Amino acid sequence: MATYLKNLSSYDPNMVPSAKNMKFGIVVSDWNDSVTHKLLEGAYSALIEHGATDENILVKHVPGAYELTLGGQFMAEYADLDAVICLGCVIQGETRHFDFICQGVTYGITELNMNYNIPFIFGVLTTDNLEQALDRAGGKHGNKGVEAAITAIKMAALQKEMEELEG
Repeated sequence: MATYLKNLSSYDPNMVPSAKNMKFGIVVSDWNDSVTHKLLEGAYSALIEHGATDENILVKHVPGAYELTLGGQFMAEYADLDAVICLGCVIQGETRHFDFICQGVTYGITELNMNYNIPFIFGVLTTDNLEQALDRAGGKHGNKGVEAAITAIKMAALQKEMEELEG
């Protein structure tokens, strides 16, 4: 197990396309909100920093990580978006509930990517404890919300590039 400190959210801003004309959805779980709302702050700030406007960012809350999939689907069906960022946090407990939720959310977000013509970004922390989650929600390992936003921008830009090739 690595014991060194590393900010996993470090990136080169020059390698990120402009988000100026892009529209984003962010669906965030309110379960473990001391973590997920920090992920939301990171994602929102990163989108703004790269040119997105407040008017082009739609934020909706769902009760827990399991509901991220349906929340993301609603966003895809009812809003004209270039990408949807799914933010949540599942912390290991004493039962297998953790496994079922993580598997369901992972599978669900993968299915959304395959069934809709926009990227859905997996910004769900799956940690052993609250300390690990906080370390990845603005703590010593960065903010997974920032990483998810950068991924959303890059994937939306890739899709736009591919569409331009088509026609």
